Amino acid sequence: MDKYLYLTLILFTISFPLIRSFEPKIQYAKKWYALFPAIIITGTLFVIWDHWFTVMGVWEFNPRYNMGIYILDLPIEEWMFFIVVPFSCVFIYEVLNYFVEKDILGKIAKPLTVILVLCFVGIGLMNLDRMYTSVNFPIAAAVLIIHFMLFGVKYLGRFYLTYLVHLIPFAIMNGILTGSFIEEPVVLYNNLENLSIRFFTIPVEDFVYSMTLLLINISIYEAIKNRKHFKLAKVNTL
Repeated sequence: MDKYLYLTLILFTISFPLIRSFEPKIQYAKKWYALFPAIIITGTLFVIWDHWFTVMGVWEFNPRYNMGIYILDLPIEEWMFFIVVPFSCVFIYEVLNYFVEKDILGKIAKPLTVILVLCFVGIGLMNLDRMYTSVNFPIAAAVLIIHFMLFGVKYLGRFYLTYLVHLIPFAIMNGILTGSFIEEPVVLYNNLENLSIRFFTIPVEDFVYSMTLLLINISIYEAIKNRKHFKLAKVNTL
C-alpha cells in the first residue's frame, strides 16, 4: 500500500474543498471559469520548474511511495499536486473572503511586501551556489513585484491571510512528503542545493515555493474574474 501514499494525500487534500464547492454561500463552483485557467497556466510553469530541478538533481521522488507512472521524470501524483493544491488553497481564499469581511492585513500588505522582496532577493543573491535557494527566492520576489504592479494592495492583504491559514494543511502534507511521519521521505532533497534549514523535515525553501504557487494562481484567478466583471459592467451600460 506504500505506493498509494502520495495519491492518498492528493485525494485527501481535495476531498473537502471539492465536496463544498457547490455550497450556496461560497459558490466556489461558479468561479471555476477563472480557477481552472489559473491552475493550468500556473501548473504548466511549475511542471517545467519541477522537471528541471528533478533532472538537475535538486530533488527526486521516492519510488516506494508513488504508483510508478512518470511523465517528464515526474510521477503522475506530482502533476496532480499542481491541480489539487491550488484548487484547495484558492478555496481557502474564497472561504476567508466570505467569512472575514475586513481586510485585516491590508494595512501592512505594502510594507510587508517590500520587506519580503528585499529579503528574498538578498537571500537568493547570497546563495548563488545553491540552486533551490538561488532560483526559488528571486522568483518569489519577482512574482510579488509583478502582482503589486498589476493590482497594488487590492488582494495582497487577503492573500497573506490565506497564506498564513494554508500553512496548517501545508505543514501536514509537506511534513508527510518530507518524512515527518513516515519511514522515508516521499520527496528527497539534495541538501547541497538548499539552505539545509528545516522546520521539522520541511526545507524553508518549500514555504517560499508554496507562496509563489499560491500567489500566481490567485493573481490569474482574480484577473480573469475582473475581466468578466468589466465586460458585464460594459454590457449593462450600453
